[in-house]
Amino acid sequence: MKLTLILALSATTLFAQLPTGIAVKRDVEYVPGGGPRQMLDVYYPEKTDKPVPLVVWIHGGAWSAGSKDRPPGLPVLLEQGFAVASVTYRFTQTAVFPAQIEDCKTAIRWLRKNAASLNIAPEKIGVWGGSAGGHLVAMLGVAGDVKDWDKGENLDQSSRVQAVCDWFGPSDLLTFGPQGGNDRPKNPRPFPATDAADSPEGKLIGGAVPENKDKARAASPVTYVTKDDAPFLIMHGDKDPLVPAAQSTELHELLEKAGVPSKLIILPGAGHGGPQFSSRESLGKVAEFFAKTLKN
Repeated sequence: MKLTLILALSATTLFAQLPTGIAVKRDVEYVPGGGPRQMLDVYYPEKTDKPVPLVVWIHGGAWSAGSKDRPPGLPVLLEQGFAVASVTYRFTQTAVFPAQIEDCKTAIRWLRKNAASLNIAPEKIGVWGGSAGGHLVAMLGVAGDVKDWDKGENLDQSSRVQAVCDWFGPSDLLTFGPQGGNDRPKNPRPFPATDAADSPEGKLIGGAVPENKDKARAASPVTYVTKDDAPFLIMHGDKDPLVPAAQSTELHELLEKAGVPSKLIILPGAGHGGPQFSSRESLGKVAEFFAKTLKN
């Protein structure tokens, strides 16, 4: 069965495709009483000779929608010896930045705290996300040392990660630029222009970017790049109508300048996600990256 077909199956059918010996915990509250927006699912080996590396998927959806169900590449990662977690977080309808990154950091700390019971190696945690999720995993990769965002549970645990796969995530809200329908008439952005207060970026920071530059800078991964950041794999389509590929190029160049291992893959003809990202080739590159960074 082709992997692209597996990814299209219902959640129930997908679970039937999981390798044998995989246990699943669903709808775990990583914040006690946090409700459905502060939950995670985790797929892990029931028995293992030694703890396995963990890949954490963080979904996209303009920071205001999306689901932790059916993370991409799940069967492939499990078959290659990884545990997988999938995390959701508070949306902008109820909380502005930095609530989203605080939630992601809290989820990482919860997973480390419970690593032994999940057969996870706590020192080998990678993160992977697309679009808004790409933005958040990039934040986890560069802002592990921002202690102001470590709040709530399990503060005795680190929220640092050891590898980041960023799929077409915004990296610099100040250079994002207006992307309204008039700019791209053949494939218009289905949101207000990025300099509007009611754009996804405006809702994230609580106001229009041009009028809230300090908040926009604080919500941008490029602000936090330093030489001790986690290795990155960044993938972006050159026909992306929502997040310009220049966002990934800017982040990649800053990481390289700081001496951080970073690989940028631009997919010709690809848009904002789609079949070129869910292909066996692209998912294979992701699995190869995590094998290199988390298993060695």
